Amino acid sequence: MSPEISRYFIIQELIYRWRRKIRKDNRPYWLKKITSKINTKYVTRFVKPQFKHLGKGSVFFKPKYMKLFGSSISVGNFATFIAAPDDYIQMTSWDAGEWAGKINIGDYVLISPGVRMMAALSISIDDSCMFGHGSCITDADWHGIYDRTKVVGEPKPVVLEKNVWVGEDAMICKGVTIGENSIIGARSVVTKDVPPNSIYAGNPAAFIRNLDEGEFITRKDFFNDPVKLAHDFDLLDRHTLAANSLWSWIKSIIWRDNTH
Repeated sequence: MSPEISRYFIIQELIYRWRRKIRKDNRPYWLKKITSKINTKYVTRFVKPQFKHLGKGSVFFKPKYMKLFGSSISVGNFATFIAAPDDYIQMTSWDAGEWAGKINIGDYVLISPGVRMMAALSISIDDSCMFGHGSCITDADWHGIYDRTKVVGEPKPVVLEKNVWVGEDAMICKGVTIGENSIIGARSVVTKDVPPNSIYAGNPAAFIRNLDEGEFITRKDFFNDPVKLAHDFDLLDRHTLAANSLWSWIKSIIWRDNTH
């Protein structure tokens, strides 16, 4: 991966890190490292057992703000989950009664705060897909249209092909297939299939334009060399946190001012 691509993706990750209205990270470098180790142990002890499968290299930001329900949620390698206190990530594979819902997520997928996935039948997400803040995928109505006491209704599988980007607060409804590389605009409601290499937006989502069928830079490229990537992020932390001290961190909690 070229230095230009590496820098681009690091900048994008930083945007996601700091979008939660925090001016800066006031922790000293050593404290952040300790926090990261605690976070990893928390994921291993409390989060990973809730997945049917969780691949290697996954990264979790604030994992205690995730809710996983059901026994058939599988995630591939190098996924990124970013939860928040006011925007839980929620995934449900409905496996009650006659239903055996499954959520299968590929490699390199990005899950932002507030994302919800609910499967009574099947949600399949291929590699390098990205989900904006508050986006939602469901393969069911969760009640019958005419019989409102009927749980789930009539589910239909949802499929997202490689490198799909779902915008903020967009909703993907049951029975939809979204083709490779396509983009769904913010707050769109997708009720019909979306072809590859296209942009759809609106309620209901409608065709906006085609994408050039050139070479896309995807999250797979971002993780092309995970060891080097981890090293780059560590150097970035050392640089951005170098001036922080334990006292300045405590002060930022108790006596916060515009320098924090």
